Order: sequence, then C-alpha cells, then structure tokens
Amino acid sequence: MSVLKVFARAARMTAVAVALVSLNPGAPALAQQPPAANFAIAKEVVVANGNSTVFGPLIPGVVEQAKLLFLQQNPALQKDLNDVAANLRTELAPRVSEVTDELAKLYAANFSEQELKTVLAFYQSPAGKKLVTIQPQVAEQSMRYAQDWARKLSDEVVAKMRDEMKKKGHAL
Repeated sequence: MSVLKVFARAARMTAVAVALVSLNPGAPALAQQPPAANFAIAKEVVVANGNSTVFGPLIPGVVEQAKLLFLQQNPALQKDLNDVAANLRTELAPRVSEVTDELAKLYAANFSEQELKTVLAFYQSPAGKKLVTIQPQVAEQSMRYAQDWARKLSDEVVAKMRDEMKKKGHAL
C-alpha cells in the first residue's frame, strides 16, 4: 500500500474517530479512562475492524520523510541517514500501540460494553471480515466517483453562473 493511501486511510479512520466523539457530546473526555471492560473490548474491535494496522506504515513514512529532508540538505549523508532511519523505524515501531490505544479509548467512551460486544461480533462474522477486506477498495472507488461527480458539478455550476451573470450584463 502506498504511503499516500496509508495517510488517506489513516485520515479517514481519524475522521471516523472524531465523528464518534462529536456524535455523542455527553461522552467522557479523552483524559478520562473508560471502564476497563469497555477498553478491552474496544481494543478487540480496533484490531478486528483493521484500524490497528492502518497506522503501522505511518512511522516508517514519517522517518522516510525526515531522512529525505536531510538528504536534500546534504546528499553525501545517504549511508549514515539510512542507518539512522533503520534504527529509528525499529525504535519507534512499538509506538503504533499509542494510536491503537487512543482509538480504543474513543470507542470505549462512545459505546456501552454491550454495544462493543455487538460491534465486535459483527467484525468477527463473515460479513464483518469481508467488510474489512473490501473497505479500502470501496473507499478508493468512492473517492474517485466523488471527485468525478464534483468536477462535473463544478462545470455545471460555472456554466449556470456564467449564464446568469450574462443575463445581468456581465460577460464572463
């Protein structure tokens, strides 16, 4: 999966998490710990729905971007930067769990224990597993469709606006 696709999927997952919080304004603040049972089940949900793997490529991507930044300044540092980047990727890899834990906290804060069990049961079902598998393709196809639709809508709006402005005596 390309870094751009990973960033796009991570952004979508973050948007989902933010939406979960905004849909329930009475939810506990993130600083509060959700009930332990909710957190444990929520963490299973995050793994089952594939969100735990979404953020894994971010660390190597961030390390690579930093390496490229320094390479632009001094290309002669390639070998040393490669060594440092490899070490950083290994050192920072466990930090992905921070994101998984935060996502689990969001789910735990916004769903009851029973709701989380229901969601988990769905993601463990054949239909849930299929959703996790095909969701990236559906999301990508949806984005392409939305971009095409927006481009066509933009052309239509520009043409209508031009016509209306022409009626008012303005040539655009």
